[in-house]
Amino acid sequence: MTEAFSLLFAAALSLTLCLKLWLGWRHIRHIAQRRDRVPDAFRDSITLEQHRHAADYTIAKTRLGLLSAWVDTALIAAFTFGGGLQWLAILSMQWFANPLLSGMALIVLFAMTSSLISLPFSLYGTFGIEVRFGFNKMTPGLYLLDQLKGIGLSIAIGLPVLAIVLWLMNIAGPSWWLWVWLVLCAVQLLGLVLFPILIAPLYNKFWPLQDEALKARIDALLSRTGFRSNGIYVMDGSRRSSHSNAYFTGFGAGKRIVFYDTLLEKLSHDEIEAVLAHELGHYKRHHISKRIAVAFSLSLLFLALLGQLLHAPWFYAGLGVATPGTAMALLLFMLATPAFTFPLTPLSSRSSRKHEYEADDFASEQTRADDLICALVKLFRDNGATLTPDPIHSAFYDSHPPAALRIQHLKGNQA
Repeated sequence: MTEAFSLLFAAALSLTLCLKLWLGWRHIRHIAQRRDRVPDAFRDSITLEQHRHAADYTIAKTRLGLLSAWVDTALIAAFTFGGGLQWLAILSMQWFANPLLSGMALIVLFAMTSSLISLPFSLYGTFGIEVRFGFNKMTPGLYLLDQLKGIGLSIAIGLPVLAIVLWLMNIAGPSWWLWVWLVLCAVQLLGLVLFPILIAPLYNKFWPLQDEALKARIDALLSRTGFRSNGIYVMDGSRRSSHSNAYFTGFGAGKRIVFYDTLLEKLSHDEIEAVLAHELGHYKRHHISKRIAVAFSLSLLFLALLGQLLHAPWFYAGLGVATPGTAMALLLFMLATPAFTFPLTPLSSRSSRKHEYEADDFASEQTRADDLICALVKLFRDNGATLTPDPIHSAFYDSHPPAALRIQHLKGNQA
């Protein structure tokens, strides 16, 4: 059983890497072949220079993603078959005799090692690609401060949650996975409530929308759609990037509407209202609650599966580990699962794109479809989004429909 599982995992890991490389090179080739011609639907709104800029930006990011896929796969192989996790487990047990503390140390060591290896990719993406294409506004000092804040949050929030999870895995008996699931669901829901109040302000400044005319239009839209929020805020997104966005955050009565300051600078009031109507569509069509329900259901399924593997010797030995344990099982499961589930990614992406179309339909009912089209074209252009993604690559990775299909759908709403 051990050898069979080792071969199965090695095959899944290799096939996932090959699939990612194939998808990436398809995407690069598809975009490069269409780099010198603006699609007909965008010729009046996007210049050839802007189209080429978006194509080159997407190709650069995809190439970095391909290199990252190689490194990630090598890292997983090193941690499993190469004995990396086994070595970290021995080290953590030498430091701490208490199983709970040694298990936490194992996971912290793994997280630190993975973060250090991925750091060059993050640095190159931020200070290489984003700078080269004119999007980055972040200074090295701000980048370092963000990293330190992330470490602080991991210590303040992540370590206590990890301790509870490992403790339950050790003492709750055969049904530990159900108790862990309940705890994780509660933590995620609490995070939705606390994020806009405590966490987001650590990274960005927020202030109430000052444009009274725009605020009045938004209030009217919220009133006629029956949506209640805890305020309309502007965020200093320009401090880090020239990319634009808008989003809802919070949960229940604590929901907030947040606009990047860059978005307010680029869009007209009509276009901002249309973008907001689209975001409202996600709530009115219950997309948020559906996504939460799916996430909770999948987490329950995976934890139940881990419950069956926790005491299976072949699971550990098949992945190069000789010292079973709760923390080790958790790490091995996190490393192995993506290799088996990646081919199912299009299912999630398809559901997300369906939700985007439904939100666009809602926006078309509440505002003019033309205004949303104009807003989207500006966002595609200013964010460097390619207009010609490879269809198969898009089916795997894109949570939003390709630009041409989305605009075509919106124009159909005008009829």
